[in-house]
Amino acid sequence: MASSSDDDVPLSKIKRTNGTPASPKSSAVIPAAVDRQMDKQVPTNGETLPGVSIRNGPITEDVPMKDVNGSSSNVKRKVSRPSYAEDDSEDDDDKPIIKKRKVEPPKETAVESDSDIPLSKSKTNGAIGEDSDSDVPIQKKLVKEKQKIEKRAEKEAVKIRQAEKPAKKVKKEESSDDDVPLKKSKAPASSSKPKPKPKKESPAPKKAGGKKAVKKEESEEPEDDEDEGNNWWDDPTKSDGTKKWDTLEHSGVVFPPDYQPLPQNVKMKYDGVPITLHPDAEEVASFFGSMLNSTHNVENPTFQKNFFHDFKEIITKTGGAKNKDGEKVPIKDFTKCDFKPIFDYYDAQREAKKALPAAEKKKLKAEKDEAEAKYMYCIWDGKKQKVGNFRVEPPGLFRGRGEHPKTGHVKTRVKPEQITINIGKEATVPPPPPGHKWKEIKHDKEGTWLAMWQENINGNYKYVMLAASSDVKGQSDYKKFEKARELKKHIDKIRKDYRKNLKAEMMADRQKATAMYFIDQFALRAGNEKGDDEADTVGCCSLKYEHITLKEPSTVIFDFLGKDSIRFHEEFEVDKQVFKNLRIFKKAPKQEGDDIFDRLNTTQLNNHLKNYMPGLTAKVFRTYNASYTMSTLLRDMKAEGSHAEKVKQYNDANRKVAILCNHKRTVGASHENQMEKLGDRIKALRYQQWRLKQMILDVDPKQKKKKGAEWFELPGDINEEWIHEHQAYLVEEAKTKITKKFEKDNEKLKAEGEKELKHKELEERLDAAKELEKKYKKENKSKKVEAEGKSPSVEKFEENIKKFDQRIENMQLQAEDKESNKEVALGTSKINYIDPRLTVVFVKKFNVPIEKFFSKTLREKFEWAIKSVDENWEF
Repeated sequence: MASSSDDDVPLSKIKRTNGTPASPKSSAVIPAAVDRQMDKQVPTNGETLPGVSIRNGPITEDVPMKDVNGSSSNVKRKVSRPSYAEDDSEDDDDKPIIKKRKVEPPKETAVESDSDIPLSKSKTNGAIGEDSDSDVPIQKKLVKEKQKIEKRAEKEAVKIRQAEKPAKKVKKEESSDDDVPLKKSKAPASSSKPKPKPKKESPAPKKAGGKKAVKKEESEEPEDDEDEGNNWWDDPTKSDGTKKWDTLEHSGVVFPPDYQPLPQNVKMKYDGVPITLHPDAEEVASFFGSMLNSTHNVENPTFQKNFFHDFKEIITKTGGAKNKDGEKVPIKDFTKCDFKPIFDYYDAQREAKKALPAAEKKKLKAEKDEAEAKYMYCIWDGKKQKVGNFRVEPPGLFRGRGEHPKTGHVKTRVKPEQITINIGKEATVPPPPPGHKWKEIKHDKEGTWLAMWQENINGNYKYVMLAASSDVKGQSDYKKFEKARELKKHIDKIRKDYRKNLKAEMMADRQKATAMYFIDQFALRAGNEKGDDEADTVGCCSLKYEHITLKEPSTVIFDFLGKDSIRFHEEFEVDKQVFKNLRIFKKAPKQEGDDIFDRLNTTQLNNHLKNYMPGLTAKVFRTYNASYTMSTLLRDMKAEGSHAEKVKQYNDANRKVAILCNHKRTVGASHENQMEKLGDRIKALRYQQWRLKQMILDVDPKQKKKKGAEWFELPGDINEEWIHEHQAYLVEEAKTKITKKFEKDNEKLKAEGEKELKHKELEERLDAAKELEKKYKKENKSKKVEAEGKSPSVEKFEENIKKFDQRIENMQLQAEDKESNKEVALGTSKINYIDPRLTVVFVKKFNVPIEKFFSKTLREKFEWAIKSVDENWEF
């Protein structure tokens, strides 16, 4: 069937689905006259290069602007956070590999995730853009660095393809080195793929009788097999087929506890009258009542409306609300509902839980861990693997991200009858709770999930998957970064093609090229169509007329709600041809509500990208650009100094990546407070250092003449008032520590069945704090500090002063780093977009502990990266 076209249909005849006139579609061909006309209107003041965002700081207000087309762009939107933000999560992470593989192309592109891309190159170890041309604005320096790295990348792409040509003549058309790390693909050119290591006949682990196996079983930890042949990253071809496992055993899922009704004296009120509800309705009331402190949600009109709708439904279904006399009370007005008694009850419970003795908390945790132990691991092809989210999500109120239209609706309790279990045929199926049964038992060897169910809010499927530290998850991350590495071979062709097509005669080609420019240069997501019940978020292909404002000579201002309804409000300098194209795409009769790229959608865009390499999507560009940038920076870096200095130099490079890839985040409300505390901690160290200098004078007064009076002076930002406050704080801190130690000792004695210490013991211990207080009073009065410690000497104090110098320097570096990063989402870059192997290269090359960059959880997640490369590996 021929595809329909609106090109020749009068606009008046075309209708939108709601009956209003349809959006005017751009002409299929751009007439030469229009091109010439636009050339005259676009000012040319030299070549314009794509840059980083010109905007700085949080956005606090909407500023109406006139763009060069003369239309007002005063479009105001509600945003959950009126500033920059980045989400650290990858959209596909909680989806089984088989589900990702079978998704149709349009949907595959619809899951576009986090934003990231362009690049930078540092020749210094200092702050971003810091070099000799200090009069050049930082934005310009970064843009120049990005241009250098792009040229370097394009030259590298040519070299890589040239190096592969001999292999292609001998072997197949397609190079099979794509999924092999460059380090491993240095085989002779005649070999298209290194031979995988011979596999053992059986995938099962060593026999249970072996010492290693016993040790692992006892530790209840995932296997850490040091046998090289068992490391999947040594054989990238492993698990490339559709079958993901042969045998699978697990214990199912953990259900949340049943609802415990409120005490008889705790009731919500309606119009001032306490009411009695059926337990099912009371549970829904408790969802709202327990979160009254979350004002961001409970004061949201949409949240209130959706909750009240569901609340009334459950009340009606369960027999209605009744007063103390048993008479029905119609619940019609949300403003008359008083959930405060419920909140007070749950708040008191939370406080009581916090106040539990440490021993009791430890005991409760141990009991919980013991009950859940069997669910924490599964046996996957004979190997013990950690399970990720084995707990079924408890019922509650849906919050959603950003301005989600369904926020506040009730998430119903998931029952066993809704859950499908995926397990091996020979394995024992985990029993459902008494009186229940599973929805279905499957033996899907192509699936990487253990259990699944459908939630009621959006109809999405939830999956129980393996933990991030498991082989399957690791392989997923590995393939993602290898796909980005593969893009290295093609990036020059892609950029050459879209730059050429920026001047294409066909409208569809020119729109596609302009969209590619945005995705590559400014990290825009591809975007996809949204349903009526979804948040109205926007990506590149779904940009509308009002989302872009053009400002002469070549500035483009984007203003729209991006992923998670986070406002993307950025200002970029663009190539003059791109600026001209946007004027054409916004040309009358287009107006607000009309698509910018009306001859392009995400399916077409991603199908175009797949012509360059299999599986290439807009998402891969963000990963490629971030990783390649970091790789280039590391290649030129010479990190020196202490661990703290090296960490700061790594963070400076990471920050460069984040800025060039437009990873922004909201400045946290607590940032100023944290910086103030950090400043106080630095002052406290300098004060203690000053006291040591005074002790030198107490031991040898002649040192004042020898070192100079200035060396012994009090730091300028510390005065007597601050000293008195700080001394009082130190005394109170000493009392708190002593008291906590006393209570901990008593808890230990009680647990061991021994007699507890008397209160008199505490009073005696507190004498140390009293002595400290007396000492400070004496110092303040005499203006002298007496030498402390055994056999005090000038040499000992000088040694301690040097140690304080190092501690102060480290903390100042930390403060500088924290301030520099307040608006940059370093975590997003480091975890989701920068290949973790690059961080490993840094720690091995400059001898810095990996713990400085990856937490325990991340070290487990990126075990494959930590163990698979050395300091010479390159992205």
